[in-house]
Order: sequence, then C-alpha cells, then structure tokens
Amino acid sequence: MPGPHKWQQRFRTHVSRWTVPREVILDLLSRTSKHMSAKEIYASLYKMYPGIGLTTIYRTLDLLMRTGFINKFTIGDGQSRYEFKSGKKKEHHHHLTCIKCGKIIDYSDFMDEELEFVKKTEETLSKRHNFNVLGHNIEFYGLCEKCK
Repeated sequence: MPGPHKWQQRFRTHVSRWTVPREVILDLLSRTSKHMSAKEIYASLYKMYPGIGLTTIYRTLDLLMRTGFINKFTIGDGQSRYEFKSGKKKEHHHHLTCIKCGKIIDYSDFMDEELEFVKKTEETLSKRHNFNVLGHNIEFYGLCEKCK
C-alpha cells in the first residue's frame, strides 16, 4: 500500500474512510496524463492489487468524482474517461476528442476568454435556476489530423 498522501486529510473532510483502492486509484490518476477508462485503471492496478475488483473501481471513481478529486467525461465511444483534477488554475484545460480513433487532446488556448464567458454563464444559470454550479466541462468533438 502506498504511504499516506496529501489527499488523505482532504478526503476525510468528505468521507470518513481512507481505503487502499481509493489511495491507489487516486495515485495512478495523479501520475498519468492519460484519460483512462475504468477498465484501463483496473488493468493497470490488477497485477499489484489482485483483490481489487472492477465494481470497486467504478464505485471509487464515482466517489472521487463527487468529492472533486477527479474529472469524468465521455467520448464518442460511450466510455467514460477519468483524469486527476489538481485544482490549480494554470492546469485547467478542456478537450478536443476525435470521434473516429478516440484520441483526446488537452488544450488551454483561449482559457482566460473561455473562463470569463463560463463564469458569466454560471452566474446567470445559478440565479435563474437557483442552482449552485460547482464546475464545468467543455469538450469539442471532431476528427483529429490523422483521421480527417
């Protein structure tokens, strides 16, 4: 089992138990730039943690998403992908997703302009629908250079 991480205290403010699956999944996602599916996460962890099940992976990913540790998004193949959410403004990004090969390109071009627009939109939606917006996700779908 990996040693305690900086996330453990933050996690305990949301949920009382810090478990091995929670630790190893969060550790894996924090160390990769890949956008991994639950099955890919399972395949990556199974050799070192053969007791970890796919159901546990799905439940843990859902919990980590709800507590703000990771982002979840769905690409053209219908599979959800997950990535670590650092919370640092400079690491905020969005995605270009190829609907043919599934390639995902992170981009942060025009981020200041996008965030200004999204902030105004969030404020308007919050007031209009009495809804507390906690985050957003912007994705563009199309064909990558190789597939077009």
